Amino acid sequence: MPIVSRISISPVKGLGLGHPEQVQLEPTGVLENRRFHIVDTDGRRYNQLRNGGLVRIKQAYDADRERLALTFPDGSVAEGEVAFGEEVTTDFYGRPVSGRFVEGPWTVALSRWAGRPLRLVQSPPGAAVDRGRGHVSLISKASLEELGRRGGHDGPVDGRRFRMLFELEGCGAHEEDTWIKRQVRIGEALVYLRGDVGRCAITTQNPETGVPDFDTLRTLAAYRPVTANEAGKQHLAFGVYGEIVEPGKVALGDQVEVVEQNGRGQTPAGVRPQTA
Repeated sequence: MPIVSRISISPVKGLGLGHPEQVQLEPTGVLENRRFHIVDTDGRRYNQLRNGGLVRIKQAYDADRERLALTFPDGSVAEGEVAFGEEVTTDFYGRPVSGRFVEGPWTVALSRWAGRPLRLVQSPPGAAVDRGRGHVSLISKASLEELGRRGGHDGPVDGRRFRMLFELEGCGAHEEDTWIKRQVRIGEALVYLRGDVGRCAITTQNPETGVPDFDTLRTLAAYRPVTANEAGKQHLAFGVYGEIVEPGKVALGDQVEVVEQNGRGQTPAGVRPQTA
C-alpha cells in the first residue's frame, strides 16, 4: 500500500523547501505553507522563473508566534516577528490575491541579495497557491524513477524539482493519475483530487542551486500525453493536486488509500495505470 515518504513545504513561495515529519491539513491546506510571496517594485511576483537562485535561501516559520527566519547563502540571517504594513493585491496567473506588505528586516535582506528592490507579502492561509483549490499536491517516487529512466538520468529525478506537498512510495509509475476525480485518504485527512499538475521551466532547475540541469519538459513531452487544466489550457502533466474534504494530520509513513465515491467503502490504491 502507498505511504507518505516525504513532506515538503515552503512558507515563502519559491525559497528552499523544508521537510517536516508531519503536517496538519486544514481546509486551506497546511497553515505554514506558502503564506508569503515576494514582489518587485511593480507589484509583480518575483519567482524562480525570474531567479532560480531563490531556492538557495533557507527558511523557517513559526505560525503560532508569527516569526520568520531567512538564511541566505552567505550565512546572513534575517529574522524577527512579522509585522504588517499596507494592503496589496498580487496577480497569481490572472487571479487576484490580497495580502499585506511585511515590515521588518526581510525587505533589506532580500533586496541586497537579489540586487534589486523586493518586498515580502503575507496572504491569508491557502490564498497563494498556483491552483485556486489546489491545497494538496502529490507525486509518486515511481513516477520520478520513470521520468529519470526516460531522460537517461542516473536514478530517480529529485522530487524537490516539482515542489509537491507529498511524495509517495509503494505505487506504480503515474498511478496517481488514476486517482483524479476520486477521494483519497492520506493519514487522517481526506482529499479530493481535482486534476493533474501542468509543468513549467522551473522544473528544469536543480533544487539546490536553481541552475537548469535537466530537460524535464522535453523528457515529459516524449512520453507523457498533453492534457488540459480546468480552464482548458493545455499542458504537460506530472503529479496531481486536490482539495481537503476532511482535515487531519499527515505524517511520514502514513498510508494512502483511494476511497470509492459510490459508497462501497475503501480500496487500497493499487491499480497500475497504462503508461505511454
